[in-house]
Amino acid sequence: MSKINLKKLENQAKKDIKKAENLKELNLVFSRYLGKKGELNSVLRSLEKLSLKEKAKIGKKANFIKSFLKTEIEKKSSLIKEKERVQAEDWFDVTVPGKKITLGHLHPLTLARRKVEEIFQSMGFFVAEGPDMEKEWYNFDALNIPKDHPARDLWDTFYLKNGLLLRTHTSPVQVRYMEKNNPPLRIIVPGNVFRHEATDASHEFQLFQVEGLMVDREISVANLKAVVGQFFKSFFEKDINFRLRPDYFPFTEPSFDIAIECLVCRGKKCPACKETGWMEVAGAGMVHPNVFKNSGLIPAPLADGWQGWAFGFGLERMAMLKYKINDIRLFRSNDLRFLKQF
Repeated sequence: MSKINLKKLENQAKKDIKKAENLKELNLVFSRYLGKKGELNSVLRSLEKLSLKEKAKIGKKANFIKSFLKTEIEKKSSLIKEKERVQAEDWFDVTVPGKKITLGHLHPLTLARRKVEEIFQSMGFFVAEGPDMEKEWYNFDALNIPKDHPARDLWDTFYLKNGLLLRTHTSPVQVRYMEKNNPPLRIIVPGNVFRHEATDASHEFQLFQVEGLMVDREISVANLKAVVGQFFKSFFEKDINFRLRPDYFPFTEPSFDIAIECLVCRGKKCPACKETGWMEVAGAGMVHPNVFKNSGLIPAPLADGWQGWAFGFGLERMAMLKYKINDIRLFRSNDLRFLKQF
């Protein structure tokens, strides 16, 4: 084979490599020129019939072309593979079902609040709200809390530079609502409260409280007990034993603490209930006459048979009992492992 024939073979191989659009076509080019029965190997096998001078000349050129074509085929192979990779990434099969969207999870306190509001609204209660930053009058004075009461101390209350404070309970909304509405009244007040105290497994400086107020003629502690009992049964979705014991709150008279049978040990006594078999969940009582007076209710209660009762419980405590949560700090920890359980 002459030098001219080798040059033509090289040029034709270049054209074939350039034309190859996929790896299959490129493999055919490789077999045609560099395979065992390829044209270049045929040239090399024919060298034995030539003189030493021609062998050296043509052999050198054939080996150069062989090495060059291998390099070109490898480059072309890399380009084709990269092109196919990009096409594969850009390709979209419209017949394939889409990826399922990950749904968010409602916070357990949100679930508990919605449940509480649903239960009380079914009993005719209106959901009222009030400001988180409160005046001292509404947070303490109007609720018959003495000037020297420990709750006013800095250790319990966050006082602000603007003369206001962060409310320590939702009871101020009782007064605000009674200032603008005449009885009969039925309201619940869900909202944040803030107390200056150390945090641990059962205490937080920010809590969510639910206040309840009912003002009507001829109502008594019996009505309070009936409403609270129905609420517990609906919230926990089973019969719950609970009790009222005498207590003291400046804004109610008489006052009670409300405790339910421990849901962990069912009253058999355990560390969760401090070996008592009961868990305190709320404070309650008949609204103190001074609170009615400070609210300016018209007509004046008591004078015309109007009475009222109120209660307040921590939503975190109720949610902990319902969902078997052992640390109150988990509610605001932003731990997705915790939140995904709900």
